[in-house]
Amino acid sequence: MLALVNSSLDDDKAEDLVVIDLHGKSSIADHLVIATGGSNRHVGAMAEHLLREVKELGLGRCKVEGMNKRDWVLIDMGDIIVHLFRAEVRAFYNLEKMWSIEMAEPERAVL
Repeated sequence: MLALVNSSLDDDKAEDLVVIDLHGKSSIADHLVIATGGSNRHVGAMAEHLLREVKELGLGRCKVEGMNKRDWVLIDMGDIIVHLFRAEVRAFYNLEKMWSIEMAEPERAVL
């Protein structure tokens, strides 16, 4: 399924495509895919094309948020979560930084 996502976004000229492996970091998904579109229309078109391809292959239903504004469209595919942004919105939320920070082990009190 990750190959399908990458191929679809690449075909639609997604910019700055990043795949973050969440194995061992989170139980919400296995991969987080982040990409940028040049405009609201571009973001919406990428989302619509990806959703159509997933549906045509019978890979299940996806949960989608943000299609009304198309500044940030989130597609939850179960094992893969796709975030499609306009550049300004992506820079503001900076999800890559949030997921790249390693959580330090809490210090233990010495008695």
